[in-house]
Amino acid sequence: MRKLHNVTVSAVHDTSTEDAFLAEAQQYRRELLAHCYRMTGSLHDAEDLVQETYLRAWKSFANFQGRSSVRTWLYRIATNTCLTALDGRQRRPLPSGLGQPAADPTGEIFDRHEITWLEPLPDAPREDPSDPSVIAESRESVRLAFIAALQHLSPRQRAVLVLREVLQWKAAEVGEAIGASTAAVNSLLQRARAQLDEVRPELDSPRLEPESPEVADLLARYTSAFADYDIDRLVELFTADAVWEMPPFDTWYRSPADIVTLSKTHCPAENPGDMRFLLTTANGQPAAAMYMRNPQTGRHEAFQLHVLDVRPNGIAHVVAFKEDRFFAKFGLPEVLNAP
Repeated sequence: MRKLHNVTVSAVHDTSTEDAFLAEAQQYRRELLAHCYRMTGSLHDAEDLVQETYLRAWKSFANFQGRSSVRTWLYRIATNTCLTALDGRQRRPLPSGLGQPAADPTGEIFDRHEITWLEPLPDAPREDPSDPSVIAESRESVRLAFIAALQHLSPRQRAVLVLREVLQWKAAEVGEAIGASTAAVNSLLQRARAQLDEVRPELDSPRLEPESPEVADLLARYTSAFADYDIDRLVELFTADAVWEMPPFDTWYRSPADIVTLSKTHCPAENPGDMRFLLTTANGQPAAAMYMRNPQTGRHEAFQLHVLDVRPNGIAHVVAFKEDRFFAKFGLPEVLNAP
């Protein structure tokens, strides 16, 4: 007999033991979701892959020998499930990752629904607010800039980087998980780090946490500028090289002046009160759900989910996801009641 956490496993596994084992395994569901999201850049795909991970774990339970923890075993299954799913798939970019320069804010914009865009991740309820270091580390590993940068890596490079630098596994453990030698793991990690430095050199730049008073003040001014339809006020909120993008449109924009011009040129709002907001968080970052007044019904309907990268000197990056389906995933209503 051997002990696996609180589960006793005998040579012959009965149904009650399997049920107890899988019940214990459920406590890792949220972190496995984050892991699959880092690998794929898609909330939808991550949810499916976590389900597949638990199905594979259940099917192979009889072969689990207890040489690692249940958590480690599940991560191995999840990683290989993701690698299989990613085989032959295109990466999920943001518009700024397509390789084209910043666009003219007065030019035409086009929906590109045929591109499999990067998706946002709803934040989990914070279970242990007493440990700021754990919170910060968890947030950093799902920030949009990091997830977008991971998309430039091959699936195996992603797996190695995440397992080594997010989960802090040893190289030998990673090699065993993905079927590679320690030397191959170290080589993959070195190339992955170099690629990240090339595509996102600002990944380590300081950011403000969503619950900080500075962010609360900035969000209030940001949402107020839109709600009052005083778009010129946005200029003072952005950093000098701020970036704005809004998938599924394939263009992106740089500088406060261009962001303001874009909003004036292409935003369907015309009057104060046309836009309203609910505040939330996504990818460990402050976020604001925008609702646009429907001129036919007068109702404010789900329009965009803005995920903000806030630095000490202002808003450095906004990704405005124009997909209604994200609202339900974030527990947000599709229509706002009258104020």
